[in-house]
Amino acid sequence: MRDVTIENVTELVIASLGRQRPIAPRAREILEALIRHLHGFCRETRLNHTELLEACAFLGRAGAGGREEYILLADLLGVEVLVDMISNPVAANETISTVLGPFFRENAPVMPKGTSTVQQGFEGQETVYIEGYVRDPDGKPLAGAIVNVWEDAPNGLYENHDPDQPDYNLRGRFETDENGHYAFRAIRPVPYAIPDGGAAGELIRFMGHHGMRPAHVHMMVSHDGYRRLVTQIYDSSSDWLDDDSVFAVKEALVGEFRRAPEGADTDLVLRYDFVLRRMDQAR
Repeated sequence: MRDVTIENVTELVIASLGRQRPIAPRAREILEALIRHLHGFCRETRLNHTELLEACAFLGRAGAGGREEYILLADLLGVEVLVDMISNPVAANETISTVLGPFFRENAPVMPKGTSTVQQGFEGQETVYIEGYVRDPDGKPLAGAIVNVWEDAPNGLYENHDPDQPDYNLRGRFETDENGHYAFRAIRPVPYAIPDGGAAGELIRFMGHHGMRPAHVHMMVSHDGYRRLVTQIYDSSSDWLDDDSVFAVKEALVGEFRRAPEGADTDLVLRYDFVLRRMDQAR
């Protein structure tokens, strides 16, 4: 152990795992891979001590002042979308998942089917009636499924990042009826910039990329006995669909916001159906 070299340090660190107390097999698997890849990264890039200290300081800024931007960093590097695809492989006609993102809030208000999530309107907004069906892979309607929705406002901000919006504005939970049908009224989402005043902004600039996301509505669909679906429905006419800063757009999740028929009480309509996988079929 006293003779540590560039050639043996990786194996020495791995050999230390579980030396003083047992560790779980999965923890060992993760740590061994992490150590090998981190050491390999340092060797490949010839990382110097100044760069290491800069990286540590950057990670410190990511968690400072209650910002906790680590999930944003994972988004910008494509890590969250990769982990989501590994964790949620798609089978048959199941709806594709995508990233949860950093703006989800627990305990959104439970609302009657068809009601509006809009507590505060915005000048120039376009209202939309969003509806569809939740079914199992065999086409059976899933009554009592919960559709949890959240989106940004026309100013590009989510309610929990905008002190001028009411609590839980543009958020809600809706239950499907006996036919598996859900419906609610909302505002057409707009593209927005990821908050760039902290570590996430530093990373965006370091990458030479941008922080824009295309317009989308977040949907989390759940039902007892079925795997919970976390996804986003994208506006087909939005900018940034082909250059999403967090790499989360998938063609099957693009929906069309159509003009509402004459006499409707919203400007637009959107239809999107979901198929949930049974838990006994999930990996």
